[in-house]
Amino acid sequence: MTDSSIDKDWWRGGVIYQIYPRSYQDSNGDGIGDLNGITARLWHVASLGVDAIWISPFFTSPMKDFGYDVSDYCDVDPMFGSLSDFDTMVETAHLHGIKVMIDLVLSHTSDLHPWFVESRSSRTNAKSDWYVWSDPQPDGTPPNNWLSIFGGSAWQWDTTREQYYLHNFLTSQPDLNFHCPEVQDALLEVVRFWLDRGVDGFRLDTINFYVHDQELRSNPPLPPERRDDSIAPKVNPYNHQEHIYSKNRPENIAFLERFRALLDEYEGKTAVGEVGDAQRGLEIMGEYTRGTKRVHMCYSFEFLSNTYPSAERVVKVMNDVDERANGGWPCWAYSNHDVVRHASRWNLPPAALRALTTLQMCLRGSVCIYQGEELGLHEADVAYEDLQDPYGIAMWPEFKGRDGCRTPMVWDAQAVNGGFSDAHPWLPVSFEHIRAAVSAQEEDPGALLHHYRKAIAFRHSHIALKKGEHYGMDHTGTVVHFFRKHDDEEIFVAINLSGEPSNIEMPEGSWFQIGQELGSAAPGPDGKLHLGPWQPALALRNTH
Repeated sequence: MTDSSIDKDWWRGGVIYQIYPRSYQDSNGDGIGDLNGITARLWHVASLGVDAIWISPFFTSPMKDFGYDVSDYCDVDPMFGSLSDFDTMVETAHLHGIKVMIDLVLSHTSDLHPWFVESRSSRTNAKSDWYVWSDPQPDGTPPNNWLSIFGGSAWQWDTTREQYYLHNFLTSQPDLNFHCPEVQDALLEVVRFWLDRGVDGFRLDTINFYVHDQELRSNPPLPPERRDDSIAPKVNPYNHQEHIYSKNRPENIAFLERFRALLDEYEGKTAVGEVGDAQRGLEIMGEYTRGTKRVHMCYSFEFLSNTYPSAERVVKVMNDVDERANGGWPCWAYSNHDVVRHASRWNLPPAALRALTTLQMCLRGSVCIYQGEELGLHEADVAYEDLQDPYGIAMWPEFKGRDGCRTPMVWDAQAVNGGFSDAHPWLPVSFEHIRAAVSAQEEDPGALLHHYRKAIAFRHSHIALKKGEHYGMDHTGTVVHFFRKHDDEEIFVAINLSGEPSNIEMPEGSWFQIGQELGSAAPGPDGKLHLGPWQPALALRNTH
């Protein structure tokens, strides 16, 4: 296994484990997960063999959007603990050989952030242009047609300044003005603060939203046939526009280069950006990760969408990456805190979850897995009266929000609330989840948890899977197959992504079977691969 402590490119092909801190482990009996709870459970993360954790926001916040509305970038919300608790967690993670990445929300703040409080106080204060302010049109309506992802206009009227301010998300999340140099400088100081505390990298929330069109031009309409509900639900009018002015601006590149230059002052630091765009996600991924002067990797929503990754779909996505994000470095996720868990989203049986995990660990790019994914957790059914997510409350019942993927982690099948908390949890623990708790899966040799460990270890044991190129990406019926190569190591990967058996030819050359611990098939007497439902075949080229 590559020693990530001496590999400054540890992120390339690395496996990152996302922790949603409210729901991981409560350590103080208030029903809400916290930093000390994460520290106490790092043994579990270490047992998976991942390279790093990414922790969703824990900064001081009024929690209107559960931490993605930051009121102090350089402190820990008391709900989650203290800076001292954070330092202890980082130190403990490093002792386990785990890197720590934190979630930075740079595109907007809370409306309670001191910067915004000052900015909205007058049109002449020192921070008056730190946010995106605009006069109304002559008839009093907003300056343009931009929409908020959370529904309705992206502009909110402020009676003090008698102007509108921009918010791409909640009205309580005003957008920062990246055309103001002082804003960029202040945010880079935030980055430096956390680097100096020992963090190993960042997940950059809504990385393509930072810069807006300075002329405030209206977005053009998007024809119905081009609409895509991978970023916002179908019922959201946000999907009716092509967002070429409200986000995705070319001026964003200059800030990303400043950000990368700062990271490069520290050895071995990295960043993964979230690209939220339904039409140009892969192109933006390529633009933002190409070369060595921008961010290291980005994830878009190809495998976070509702479309099942069939063999044909996987080939299309990976070929699209080669064509549209050539030279970039993707990070592949199936689930996270914003989407329905993939076990439910694609209605997958346990064998399919194994196959897709094996596939994920064999694809070119880095990997991000979301807490509970290693247990095969399905989307929890949260009743309307238990909802916390403002997005779901606003769009119920057509869209139930994101609470179903944010319910507490289940640790002990015999303990109250699955071992998450002795108190009433902030979201109810799913009864169905408790049967899949860590304690139950540890006792079952055939449990998905063990497959995740084996698949991650398999990836780490082959440099071609971590850092190699890929070629020959194709499918034969329901079987996706391709090659990974790095220096002298070359691996053939074939995975049947269906519940029906399938046969394919072995590639020419001398190969020997690997990955038996993942259920890998060997060629039959006829020289063909006879793959059972959801079965992989993994082979290493014999170079001697």
